[in-house]
Amino acid sequence: MRRLSLAFTCTAMLAVSACENLTREERVVVGGLTGAAVGLITARELTDDDDWVIIGTLTGAAAGALIARNRDTGRCAYATRGSGYRVAPC
Repeated sequence: MRRLSLAFTCTAMLAVSACENLTREERVVVGGLTGAAVGLITARELTDDDDWVIIGTLTGAAAGALIARNRDTGRCAYATRGSGYRVAPC
């Protein structure tokens, strides 16, 4: 199973590197799908509980989409005290 996971991860990384000419929306979708795949593989390797696999997949998708969007704009959100955040260059 680990070999399959490693092969899939390497293939996904190579596929993402070919995303040079995509629009912003396409990059967000690709980032979300890649994050979901990495979250799924990681959750499957760490646990067999289906609830955690779903949570890991959704978290990976959200993180991948945010990373793709932030790379496009060059700005990131940083948490502040309380429940706020500030936006600044990455």
